[in-house]
Amino acid sequence: MNLILYYSRKGENYVNGKIENLPKGNSEICAESLKDILGGDLFEIETVKPYSTDYTTCTQEALAEYKASARPTLKTMLTDVSGYDNIIVCGPCWWGTYPMAVFTQLDALDLSGKNLYLIMTHEGSGLGHAQRDIQKMYPEAAIIGSLAIHGADAAKSHQAITNWATQNIY
Repeated sequence: MNLILYYSRKGENYVNGKIENLPKGNSEICAESLKDILGGDLFEIETVKPYSTDYTTCTQEALAEYKASARPTLKTMLTDVSGYDNIIVCGPCWWGTYPMAVFTQLDALDLSGKNLYLIMTHEGSGLGHAQRDIQKMYPEAAIIGSLAIHGADAAKSHQAITNWATQNIY
């Protein structure tokens, strides 16, 4: 069984060199594609305290959290993943890694023996150092595959995600 954990930002986002207002976040688009392709359960990671709607301010909030290794409080916390073999973590690249809210969620889970797959949306930084961060923080999980999706191309990435899932998860 597959679990797709995702954090996504709609509204103001950096897209191909400019700020655009997105009705749906790029990582959410990728997570929904994964669900269509693989089946399983979607779980959205949402913070209690929302980030600023202003993109630039949000990036500074995210940087402060990153520097402090913060673990923001989540609206809902998933605590049991015993029914899942595969956990796919999908989120944007913020300062070279996942948003700290993703780590809040992962910290609450027993990842022993789980197959972990990483998908990161980005505007030029690829996977950053997210894979290294995840391996270091959760050595009990096996990272099987990772995929970087250019955020501006998220809406047309279904085939790329299908190809990756076929090679890594099926």
